[in-house]
Amino acid sequence: MRVTVDVKGEDTHEIDLESVPTDGDAEPTYQDLLCEIELSPHEVSVLVDGRPVPEDQPVDSAELTVLRLIKGGSPSAGG
Repeated sequence: MRVTVDVKGEDTHEIDLESVPTDGDAEPTYQDLLCEIELSPHEVSVLVDGRPVPEDQPVDSAELTVLRLIKGGSPSAGG
């Protein structure tokens, strides 16, 4: 199965699940897909049909959206 991964505000990737490395004989997970496009599950949320999915769940959708999480810092000092 080919999967379309849309990283919002960035690139769209087409990934062939059969080529995704996994741990053992397991099916590829959303985390495996993130590794393929060099993203950490700690930096993003994976959405299928607009709903978040666990990164350790096997991929069961041909289209998914990846949202980068925004890390806040301390506000700059105004003067």
